Amino acid sequence: MPVTLSQVATSRRRLHLCALGLAAVMMAGCAHHTHARRTPAPLARMPVVGDIETGLASWYGRPYHGRPAADGEIYDMEAMVAAHRTLPFNTWVRVVNLANAKSVDVRIIDRGPFVDGRVIDLSHAAARAIDLLGLGVGPVRIEVIRLPENPEPAVFAVQVGAFRNRDNADRLRADMEARYGAARVVLRPGDPELWRVIVGAESTTEGATALAARIHAETGENNGFVVRLDSE
Repeated sequence: MPVTLSQVATSRRRLHLCALGLAAVMMAGCAHHTHARRTPAPLARMPVVGDIETGLASWYGRPYHGRPAADGEIYDMEAMVAAHRTLPFNTWVRVVNLANAKSVDVRIIDRGPFVDGRVIDLSHAAARAIDLLGLGVGPVRIEVIRLPENPEPAVFAVQVGAFRNRDNADRLRADMEARYGAARVVLRPGDPELWRVIVGAESTTEGATALAARIHAETGENNGFVVRLDSE
């Protein structure tokens, strides 16, 4: 029986719908796979062994070498240690350089890096172990391999800026305080010194993440990220 133009058009529409359906299934499959992966930091819950995070790593040495780290011990840039914004002190993580697959295990003793997009600040020795010294910054995967038995309680907040000029930090702090009721300026010693503007005080990363999203929606500030305040 001859095929009409109407039937051809109908067949084409069916093929188009099938193609769309197949694409939706494939996208759903990809979305499910992405959802199943570990959530990048800050984790919306307490960390567990096996948690994975990806992002940029940097390293720091002098002038911080020989100074107290955030946990109180003296920072030795030739020890296998690192700084992280939210993981409890004495957490051990495995850091894999995604450019060359080299890895190193480090213990978290400090806070940082306070630069958006970076997820860990390695010691000089740790960066050397994965060939990160020359470039200074590189893509890594971080896996939690051991947690402290009794992590210290913490308060989580949102860092919305870091300034060399204290006056600029004070102006942003005043604006954030007027909007959100709690904001302060915290000095990050170094060369140069940085004045960090911290907003909020939440008992969980969920609360701090929600605050960061609110700040972004209401002010357009897109450089905010969650930090752990510990005993600051």
